[in-house]
Amino acid sequence: MSVQVVRYLLDGRPAWGVVHGTRIAPLTAAGATTADFIRTGLDEAWASTADRAVVDLTAVTLLSPVTENQQFLCQGINYASHVRESGMDPARIGFNTIFTKAPSSLTAADADVPRPRHVRLLDYEVELGLVMRRPLQRATTVGPNDLHEWLAGVTIVNDISARDVQLPQTQFYKGKSYRGFGPTGPFLVLLSPAEWKRWPELRMRLAVNGTPRQDAYCGDMIFKPHQTLTELSGLHDVGIGDLIATGTPAGCAARAPGKFALWVMKHLLSEQAKWRLFIKKGLANPAYLQPGDLIHATIQTEDGRIDLGEQRNRVVAA
Repeated sequence: MSVQVVRYLLDGRPAWGVVHGTRIAPLTAAGATTADFIRTGLDEAWASTADRAVVDLTAVTLLSPVTENQQFLCQGINYASHVRESGMDPARIGFNTIFTKAPSSLTAADADVPRPRHVRLLDYEVELGLVMRRPLQRATTVGPNDLHEWLAGVTIVNDISARDVQLPQTQFYKGKSYRGFGPTGPFLVLLSPAEWKRWPELRMRLAVNGTPRQDAYCGDMIFKPHQTLTELSGLHDVGIGDLIATGTPAGCAARAPGKFALWVMKHLLSEQAKWRLFIKKGLANPAYLQPGDLIHATIQTEDGRIDLGEQRNRVVAA
């Protein structure tokens, strides 16, 4: 049975614990970082029982279960539905798009999301986050049934994006790395080997002000977790506790213009004029996030046996 782990403030200090219903069973040997927890606290977390749950979950301040010392790796255009709404053909996506976010963008599942003063096209992206159990330090082939050997657990990630920075400047890192642009958690959910086989059944949902925006199954990924781990292992080291956000499905505020508009922009407009038009049209799109908006995101299996919790983030003016 999956285990819901939380990182929270206790007497002003970060602590780790296991959620049992509405209470937390504190862990004694979890350490300061996500890597420390995985190295020293996994066995204790799996052995946790409800009789040890002495902390009221509603009375603590939750923190991101991924600490800022860890790498924050991401996949782009990894769902066919999102590829299509971005104006591309999924059949022509022959490569895995990988980029990074600044770990300083990590924030709690209930934290406010600041919209920087110069950002006008703020977008959301619900994603399944994978947290490493073992390091990848050389080229390794990870099989589809090997995930439990390499991954400790899963979590919810919202890849908040400033589209008017990311796209006109072709700066994924810059447009996605402002502080507060990475709500993560609330839980780091540990999975058994059998449960890891159910990751395609996880259903991602995101709503803004109660209106559904995104709804898809993780099994719709183009590049699956074992393929991404294999590819990453051939690029650079990935450490214990590092986070991989696996991409988002359709439903984002950003949309590609129609084919005729794309032709006009490509052949008749300068780059500067093209992006001025993009921003002008974006400002008329009510789907972009505004201060005061409430983002609600969940990931779980239909039977509820694997439940990553829920995020509630309010957008605020920075």
